[in-house]
Amino acid sequence: MAETSVGPKAEKACCLPVRVGGDGAIAIRVMQREEARPETVNIPGGTGFIGTNTPYLPVDGEGPLKSKKIKPFRMDTTAVTNARFAAFVAATDYVTEAERLGDSFVFMHFLPDDAPPTQAVAGTQWWRVVLGAHWRCIHGPGSEDAWLPDHPVVHVTWNDARAFAAWAGGRLPTEAEWEHAARGGLGDVPFPWGDEAPNDRDHFPCNIWQGQFPNADLGLDGYRGTAPARSFQPNGYGLFNMVGNVWEWTSEPFKVRSLKASAKRAHAGKAGYRLNKGGSYLCHLSYCFRYRIAARSGSSPDSSTGHQGFRLVYDV
Repeated sequence: MAETSVGPKAEKACCLPVRVGGDGAIAIRVMQREEARPETVNIPGGTGFIGTNTPYLPVDGEGPLKSKKIKPFRMDTTAVTNARFAAFVAATDYVTEAERLGDSFVFMHFLPDDAPPTQAVAGTQWWRVVLGAHWRCIHGPGSEDAWLPDHPVVHVTWNDARAFAAWAGGRLPTEAEWEHAARGGLGDVPFPWGDEAPNDRDHFPCNIWQGQFPNADLGLDGYRGTAPARSFQPNGYGLFNMVGNVWEWTSEPFKVRSLKASAKRAHAGKAGYRLNKGGSYLCHLSYCFRYRIAARSGSSPDSSTGHQGFRLVYDV
């Protein structure tokens, strides 16, 4: 596969490529509300935690640990699936931004050997700009067989997620709501299941990378790429895959309130970015240790990738 490089050099610590340009804002037109009630769980209100006092990537604004009052809400048990997103498209004739713009970011190992030349993202050469990649053709044209109805929908932008939320009668969660739900009632823990970190030997509680990134994913957790939205053990609130599998959009801007020059340099040029939580199947301790509850990243609202999804919350 031939390649060329495109875009500004990305920070090594981040695995979310972004489009360069405007925010891609689109009008949201609700033609018909979602009829099938999604499976949700009640998330209790009370005092929730956000952040951590032991940040692994302090430049991202992971700390300090704070408490915040949370109102009760409901949350999708899983990320929005391909099947559910297909119902949205069928009901509304919605066209995603990746479809309208004509391309999206695909991980290099998912491209066939005879794929046409692609552009690589400078600094993260494993991301390729693939013409015709979108939520139904997740690896580009001819990859329709890779589309699985029970897997999370990917190649959806923040704007796409908001359009879906308007149809479904929900909204994207705040960071505090997302973290409160991900902790599953366990309090100040780094992972939805507790304190023990995943490894490449014998502890595979979520869908992340095993092996040397980005050369080869050993797939020891059972998956290379996305896993079904309902897989692995749910947390204490009954939520599946709150870390790993796919990044999840939140409602909030990506902001790091720090006066340190290192933080300002790391996040320069990110005005208008939106906050992502949870990490993805491409995360690994050696590169992107963001499959922790307090971890955070940002992306432009019109960016779409093969590891970006979302789930909704609903006001009680």
